[in-house]
Amino acid sequence: MAEDEEYEEGSEPEEELSDKQKIEIAKWFLTNSPPGEIQYVAKDVRSVLTDEHLYNMAVSEAFPIYNKTHIISLELPDKSGDVLITTYGELNETEYLDPRTAQVATVDHVKQVCTEVRPAMDEELPSPYIEEFRCALDAEIIKYVAEAYPKGICSVYCINGKDVEGPGSDFELAVLISAARHSPQNFCNGSWRSIWNVEFKDDMQMIELRCTMQVGAHYFEEGNVQLDANHECKDSTIFQSPDDCAISITNIIRHHETEYLASLEVSIKLSIFSE
Repeated sequence: MAEDEEYEEGSEPEEELSDKQKIEIAKWFLTNSPPGEIQYVAKDVRSVLTDEHLYNMAVSEAFPIYNKTHIISLELPDKSGDVLITTYGELNETEYLDPRTAQVATVDHVKQVCTEVRPAMDEELPSPYIEEFRCALDAEIIKYVAEAYPKGICSVYCINGKDVEGPGSDFELAVLISAARHSPQNFCNGSWRSIWNVEFKDDMQMIELRCTMQVGAHYFEEGNVQLDANHECKDSTIFQSPDDCAISITNIIRHHETEYLASLEVSIKLSIFSE
């Protein structure tokens, strides 16, 4: 009788969450952290879980997902450059290729640092023919990113046909641009990510581009305002020499990204003034 009186009529005692449920909830909060804030969220998750084993299981699964989704950049141990953490350069769970330096970085996902670096093996790199196109495009994208995105990091990967030895076959490159501005002392963080898939179609002598751009921002002074905007686009150009292709592709990227950023700025201003 006494036990029955502990619960209201028709109600059931609350069941404690299982360890699996706790881990899944923790992973959700971690993977949905705003740009540059996962380490802060991880501290809160650790204090809430109060179980180091469950915490370690959650972060070991969540951090790699977050790092690749946000395409974070990490400085190479020898300070020769930065490596982007992305599925396009992922060789295994902890190794990521930096095509520009032809090196492979070993990454600690939870600490978000590169711990080791090694030369890439021949089979991990494109053929000399593909590398000529990749390298030319990389050089042009570096110049564009330096102009458009302060502290932006970019990389160009061969994602299909890396063993093509000469004209007559199709191949595909991916241009990734990642720029972040973290200013927690000013209560705001933000990031830009764009992924350009560039298909070189030899038989049609055409290059087809498709892109996904993503902007994330978090403002948390006396409130909690978040922006998560996405945009997709397509374009094409003619298949030319490596240098001419690189210039043409970069001009297309510049045009579409500048246009999207301008439209996004207008939309934000209109939403502010309409309140």
